[in-house]
Formats: sequence, structure tokens, C-alpha cells
Amino acid sequence: MADHEIFDLGDFTLQGGATLRDCKLAYKSFGKLNAKRDNVIVYPTWYSGQHVDNEWLVGKGMALDPDKYFIVIPNMLGNGLSSSPSNTPEPYNASRFPNVTAYDNVRAQHKLMTEKFGVKTIKLVTGWSMGALQTFHWGAMFPDMVERIAPFCGSAKCSRHNFVFLEGVKAALTADAAFKEGWYEKKPERGLRAMARVYAGWGFSQSFYRQELDLNTLGYSSLEDFLVSFWEGFFLPKDANNLLTMLWTWQNGDISANELYGGDFKKALGAIKAKAYVMPGRTDLYFPPEDSEIEVGHMPNATLIPIESVWGHFAGGPGTSPVDVAFLDEKLKELLASDA
Repeated sequence: MADHEIFDLGDFTLQGGATLRDCKLAYKSFGKLNAKRDNVIVYPTWYSGQHVDNEWLVGKGMALDPDKYFIVIPNMLGNGLSSSPSNTPEPYNASRFPNVTAYDNVRAQHKLMTEKFGVKTIKLVTGWSMGALQTFHWGAMFPDMVERIAPFCGSAKCSRHNFVFLEGVKAALTADAAFKEGWYEKKPERGLRAMARVYAGWGFSQSFYRQELDLNTLGYSSLEDFLVSFWEGFFLPKDANNLLTMLWTWQNGDISANELYGGDFKKALGAIKAKAYVMPGRTDLYFPPEDSEIEVGHMPNATLIPIESVWGHFAGGPGTSPVDVAFLDEKLKELLASDA
């Protein structure tokens, strides 16, 4: 049996103008919604991840405690559980699946929270990586609804450098002849493995590799074992078209790219009323602290809290570094206990 539920969005018109007919939003919830419907935490998923990959930050005694809060993990469109290239019927299957923005994702999540659960106030939105991108969108799109946000190891807009990195990922995946422009009959295994090798140089920091934490802490027998078992093993089970759909969402992430802000990024950041803990990884190669400093400088109620870690992007998840998990959990508890 599936461990998640489906919210029917019906015919859902995307920001780019296409309509996803019979659109589905998969989600999992923890805890109970209280009578006031104000004990709500929204915790969006990240690139290639599904709700189960977020569960490491949810638990009794933790900040995201189901005994205290009603926690909803919505799956991104394109991740294989919500409407995606891999599960959408013809003619919008595979490479015909339309482009989806983070703005689209958060509009869908807002419909879930308001229409399904009757929620008017959200205590906290938090997320890692692309989950952080959606977190920023929640703050900018619904400033009167969201009391607190805690984006970690992510950004409010895809930087030019980050965009270039993703071009390399995309090129590696699509260069496989088996990819067939998205109409593959069997998975493009060579492309997925190549993509994983590109990712491996970015997900963890130089210091992580210098200290051989792949061997000493994660327990792999060699660097090659780490590249094959961890990285190739990470991407091989995933659908290539789904990965490319989410990659496009990532590259085009921008909280100001909508009718609310007309591309004015500073205006969009300034509109976020929520009390914010913006937590970049000190050694994150995707989302360096310098980008977060710029964002926080234009937010009226934000604090910059770097995660002092050599684990790079993975300082934020998915539960890889226990020390960083403890730090993140402590800061989330602090934020939840503070006045909004």
C-alpha cells in the first residue's frame, strides 16, 4: 500500500500556459491538525527526492515533532509521485510533459493546504535545496499566511553559476544514445551514471574529500566505491525525464518571476514578512553563503545562520551528517519557539 495520499488538482494551469489535466499532488502528513488549524508545518521535497527522503527531520522530540505539529510533506511536480513525465498518460507523458516552475508547485501546495485542510496560517515552512527554493516562494507568494520560514542549503533564485553546473548535469544525462530525446525504451543507464559523476564533484566539499570522510565516516572502501555505490546508486533508480523536469524547475527558480513582482528580485525578498532563519552551508558549492547574505540583506525579518560544516551541500540532508542534523534541529526549535 502507498504510504502517501493524493490531492486532486483537476485541470491545473501552469505558469507557462499549459494545462496539466487531472493533475495530482502527492503528499504525506504527520501528526494532527489542531482545532485552530494553526499548528501547521509545510516541508517541501528537493531535487529527485520524495517525501520519504524528508522524514529524517521529523520525529518525536525533534523540532518537527508530530506530537506538537501537523507536518505536511508535499511532493514536487515531476518527482514521480505527483504528476510527472513518468506517470502522466499520453499525450503529455515523457518528454512532452510541460515545464513546471517553483511558483506552480507552491500554488498547488497552497490549494492543498487551504482547500483540503482549511488552513489559513502556517507556523513554519522549511526545506533543503529545492525545498528551500519552495520555502522562499511560500514566504514571497503568501506573506500574510506564513509566520516563519527556514530555507537551508538553498536559494530564492537560481544563480548564474548554479545554472551552469546544471547544464553540465543535463548534458551528461542526455548525451546517452539510449536517451532518444526522452523517448527511451529502457533507462539511459550510461547517462544516469555520467550525471552521477558530475554531481559527485559538487554535492560534497573539497574539505570533505580531503579529509576522506567518504571512507572514514560513511564507510566506503575506496573513492571509486563511493562514486559507484553512493552517487551512481543514488541516481540509477530515478526516471531521466523526471530528473530533467525538476532540473528545469531548479534552473528557472526565481521568487520574483511572476505577476506579483514582475522580475523585481529585491522587491520579492522585501515582501517576505515571515521571521526567517536562512541557513546556507558554509562549504556548499551550489548555494554559497555569499548568495544567502545578499538575500538576507533585502529581507526585513531574516537572520543569516551558516551551517559550519565541511559536508558541503549535504550539510542540509538527507540526514547524512549527524552533527549538522543536530544543529539544524536546534535552530528549527529556536525559530519555532520564537515570536513570529
